[in-house]
Amino acid sequence: MVSVSNVTKAFGDVVAVSDVSFTVGPGITALLGPNGAGKSTLFRMLCGLAAPTRGEVRVLGRNARTDVAVRGQIGLAPQQDALFDRLSALQFVSIAAEMHGVADPEANARRMLDFVQLPADDPKPVGSFSKGMRQRVKLATALVNDPAVLILDEPLTGLDPVQRRRMIELFNELGDAGKCLLVSSHVLDEVARLGSKVLVIAQGRLAAAGDYHDLRDLMDDRPHRIRVRVDDSRRFAAALIDRGLVDGVAIGDELEINTSDVDGFGRGVAPTARELGIRLREVAPVDDDLESVFRYLVERR
Repeated sequence: MVSVSNVTKAFGDVVAVSDVSFTVGPGITALLGPNGAGKSTLFRMLCGLAAPTRGEVRVLGRNARTDVAVRGQIGLAPQQDALFDRLSALQFVSIAAEMHGVADPEANARRMLDFVQLPADDPKPVGSFSKGMRQRVKLATALVNDPAVLILDEPLTGLDPVQRRRMIELFNELGDAGKCLLVSSHVLDEVARLGSKVLVIAQGRLAAAGDYHDLRDLMDDRPHRIRVRVDDSRRFAAALIDRGLVDGVAIGDELEINTSDVDGFGRGVAPTARELGIRLREVAPVDDDLESVFRYLVERR
């Protein structure tokens, strides 16, 4: 449903996207990347809002930059939080439906607001809405023309855990109905909840693609770094080494653990502390964040 072939986008001397190729079918595909990686630029090209400097972008087999009909099959929820703040949600989504030429714009707007669980008859202006409510207004607007392809740029930002879970449920409903969803995020845990299909973009390049679990496996051939805080650092470090739970330990105000067997370490750390009578205050990953994943993936290329 979406095809990107050797696409590069440059702004003068700055290359925002560099020689990226992938194809995407129905269901949810997560585009994972840190801020500034080129996600939004790539989305703009998919929607026909920007032309690639080189390469080819196809949506449903056509060029959204030149084909007005295919643009009507794309729904976009941009990262920018630019709503008409004086309008109600119903007014805002109805305008979007009317601009798409949808029959009975208000009825469709009501249906989409109900889908994202916002009351259509709420008279309050969207300018008074919370971040999570504004995200749902953007999603309703993107859906109002019943698009085949949905481009959702950081749609989970600002949502509380309950709202995030419900939004992901909505995405899965849409994917199960045969729609193609490209959902960007810079949060690894969010991507794990979105589904298994992942495209990783770093520094404008496609660093990895495939199943989410395969992506995590890429990280498993190098030691994990874990921060541990205990009452007796030296005695605890010696015990971890003696029991083979770690590959190495750096001792300071806190311990920085290197381990190739993160599961074994996780099972053994609390029993070790209990047996030694040492208070275990904190166990936290040091490098299980997105930036570290990207550094690792880029180094492998």
